[in-house]
Amino acid sequence: MPRAVVMRAFGGPEVLRVEDIALPPLPPGDVRIRMLAAAINHSDLEVRTGAWPIRRADPFPYVPGLEVVGEVIEGSGSGRRVITMMQGLGGVRGERAGGYQDIVTVAEGVVAELPADADPLAAAALGLAAVTAHQGLAQLGALAGKRVGVTGAAGGVGSVACALAVARGATVTAIARPGNETYLTSLGVARVVARPEPRSLDGVLDTVAGPLFEPEVEALVDGGRLSVVGAMGGDRVGLTIWELLRGIVLTGYSSETLDGSALRAAISDVLALVCEGRLAAPKYTTFPLARAADAHALIEQRGVQGRVLLVP
Repeated sequence: MPRAVVMRAFGGPEVLRVEDIALPPLPPGDVRIRMLAAAINHSDLEVRTGAWPIRRADPFPYVPGLEVVGEVIEGSGSGRRVITMMQGLGGVRGERAGGYQDIVTVAEGVVAELPADADPLAAAALGLAAVTAHQGLAQLGALAGKRVGVTGAAGGVGSVACALAVARGATVTAIARPGNETYLTSLGVARVVARPEPRSLDGVLDTVAGPLFEPEVEALVDGGRLSVVGAMGGDRVGLTIWELLRGIVLTGYSSETLDGSALRAAISDVLALVCEGRLAAPKYTTFPLARAADAHALIEQRGVQGRVLLVP
């Protein structure tokens, strides 16, 4: 029987347990995907602990996972390799069981087809992180010739954002904890700092917020832009109100707004950069599905760079 990682309570990594599941008949307009790789996102950890409540009256049983790369085995286009994410898959909406399972069922309209020769693990390592970075960086405008900072630069979204911004012609400052210099330099960043200097950046992609937010705002030049895509450091931030008189723009992007059309456009753009040799998949670590709890624990201990993927 197919298996899934099922939560029946909020808590630590130990609440992630593998169970056999039954597959109901496939509804019209849906496709079934045999999972080849399911990336773990920071959002999965927030949902697991209960910090981000699941938005349904009875949250359990719950299968985590915002995204999956796999092969269509039932429904339209059987045999093709696809990627899908968000759109009610796992996450706080929890409209469908998430990507932490052998067989994932989604609406046919929310998948993006992958080239036949694409490495499924590399595609999964890019995945939602690449789409979030791609769309979040778009909020900063044209990047060529700009000085761009990226917070949480060694993480999943941050590392892809660094590589994407470099590919787009930006000079990138990685804002990250000490110890990540070698990895970040391999992505093409110009420098790695723990805290940006005032008035040194044209734009910032922020995955951290929290205490870093105020120095990030101070780092913007007059008229600079800051795009928030995450708040790993906390969602309560501060700034001096006078900063707003410098014409800076504070904005952001949430992949909760992602639809099938935007997904396909973003994935196409990202994979084109990969084909041109201008973008490489971030570093990734794989765990078998049955060790999802170990994978979550490793991420919580900040013991990994890049992305963590569950595989069959």
